[in-house]
Amino acid sequence: MPAQLIDGTALSRQVRERVAQRAAALASRGHRPGLAVVLVGEDPASQVYVRNKVKACHEAGLHSVFEQHPATLTESDLLARIGALNENPAVHGILVQMPLPAHINPHRVIEAISPRKDVDGYSVLSAGELLTGLPGFRPCTPYGCMALITSTGIDLRGKHAVVIGRSNTVGKPMALLLLQANATVTICHSATPNLAQHARQADVLVAAVGRRNTVTADMVKPGAVVIDVGINRNDAGKLCGDVDFAAVAEIAGHITPVPGGVGPMTIAMLLSNTIEAAERAAA
Repeated sequence: MPAQLIDGTALSRQVRERVAQRAAALASRGHRPGLAVVLVGEDPASQVYVRNKVKACHEAGLHSVFEQHPATLTESDLLARIGALNENPAVHGILVQMPLPAHINPHRVIEAISPRKDVDGYSVLSAGELLTGLPGFRPCTPYGCMALITSTGIDLRGKHAVVIGRSNTVGKPMALLLLQANATVTICHSATPNLAQHARQADVLVAAVGRRNTVTADMVKPGAVVIDVGINRNDAGKLCGDVDFAAVAEIAGHITPVPGGVGPMTIAMLLSNTIEAAERAAA
């Protein structure tokens, strides 16, 4: 029996509706939530991502501040702009679109953002809060993946979750969120021998490596929940993930499509983090 599709577009719509309700409640008290999005350079993919984020803000009733700077912007000037946004009471969340030009250190930029406004959840403080189980902003993509897994109705307690990928933005926080949900977690990466053997043990399999067809049907346990974080293009130029979708869908119990799976949830959870930051500021 083919896998049940996990519809990220539909789930993200529900999250956005809840955000819009919370934004309206804040606005009625004189607090309009605001997100600042900063783009340096003219990377085409980044421009699309930023445009989608700004549009999502407007649709949810959030105020957005969009700053686009040339690729020649100096690191010190960018840090100064972030400092100004930190002090702006109308801005509750700050997102600096990655990647940045090579002459700008992304770590310095991320750490310059006020912890109260780190709605991307990338700072060392946010990572530490996640590691220690303290409340804080969770990185948007793994946060969205958890919502997608929860939507299947699976109880993660005691389940075996395998995460393929160990990035600071997806793989590592994904593993920590799964641990918090009482799953037993295995992290696999480029140096892992017998990847297929590990993957076949997974009740929940998360692929986040950025290489198409990394996960094939022979690597999937029948009935498993498969979350595909990858964004790639096939030989025809069409978007695809890290999972051989057609083949794996015949084995898995639930699976996310690409596009229409994790992507919409990433933006939805960015809005959710922003509204949370605004609510904290208004408290």
